[in-house]
Amino acid sequence: MNEIRHHLTDALLLSYAAGTLPEAFSLVVATHVSMCDECRARMESFEAVGGSVLDEAEAVAISEESLEATMAMIDALPVARQPANVSGPNAVFPSPLQSYVGGDLESVKWRSIGGGVRQAVLDTSGAAKVRLLAIPGGAAMPDHGHRGLELTMVLQGAFKDEDDRFSRGDVEVANEDLHHTPIAEEGMDCICLAATDAPLKFRGVIPRIAQRFIGI
Repeated sequence: MNEIRHHLTDALLLSYAAGTLPEAFSLVVATHVSMCDECRARMESFEAVGGSVLDEAEAVAISEESLEATMAMIDALPVARQPANVSGPNAVFPSPLQSYVGGDLESVKWRSIGGGVRQAVLDTSGAAKVRLLAIPGGAAMPDHGHRGLELTMVLQGAFKDEDDRFSRGDVEVANEDLHHTPIAEEGMDCICLAATDAPLKFRGVIPRIAQRFIGI
């Protein structure tokens, strides 16, 4: 079994437990937590603390229309996509991600973005975006920095950058301080789940031009 070496920060787990993360980042957190015993235990401890705070909070009066309004909001939600319930050692996607894709790796509707790299943008609410990336073994992503937060979780294969090596289950947390050139290891495609809340900062002219069309 692959050992997870790169974990989520306490700040991300706290925000997820409090329900304040954008949906795109919440998907990455949920996918990682489903695979990582360490992060799941930390998150459960944060949820327990939050539950204790609620238990000790004073009751607040609500209007008589609150229940009806809440039920109307639930009815207005889109119908959840039903995954193919792929499980077992051969599944690439954990169940939280399968519910967005509608199945496992073979269900992804890829789009080529050049250099053999493919992406599939997943449907989430809010300004933050989340996508699946498939990078051929040995290929490098363009040299880039970040204007905001980026979470990149490896689902298959591995990649290296100037910071470290990341394999299945690992999450790289990148912010404005990180500038790197991720390179997929030789062998199978490196499949990643990546969430961003701002466009990347590419140094090269061609990646900057392509950015207008691929939206990353």
